[in-house]
Amino acid sequence: MPTYTDMTRCDGCGECVDICPSDIMHIDPVYRRSYNIEPNFCWECYSCVKACPQNAIDVRGYADFAPLGHKVRVLREPEKGVISWKIRYRDGRIKEFAFPIRTTPWGSIKAAGEYEKPDAAAFGTQMLAHEPTALHIDALPTLEQKTIPAKQAKA
Repeated sequence: MPTYTDMTRCDGCGECVDICPSDIMHIDPVYRRSYNIEPNFCWECYSCVKACPQNAIDVRGYADFAPLGHKVRVLREPEKGVISWKIRYRDGRIKEFAFPIRTTPWGSIKAAGEYEKPDAAAFGTQMLAHEPTALHIDALPTLEQKTIPAKQAKA
């Protein structure tokens, strides 16, 4: 579901422009408001929704999720630590969802070096399926390297 900007709420701060990984959020030079220049290229990461301090970025819901005539409103609520979704259907029904902004508390993720070394027996399990023994082959395939005879190399 690509995003779009509610121009009446946007103040043109550019937070969405700075955080958009696909570089499709831009600031209109005349109106000084953000807009999505190519909704079809939206990765649907909703980083812009999470970053917008004005809650000015909405989502165009797919027909199976929210049929014609609906309105999808996404709100960032950092004080609650959630992203809230509110879908208003044409018949007046309202569905609300809330998802955590982060699945792990701030500062709780360890650096790679802080984890214990894996057990050597784990290399034979399917969790590490790229190892030859898990794939039941003698060795991983490699690119064939051709050697150039010395006479050809000098020519």
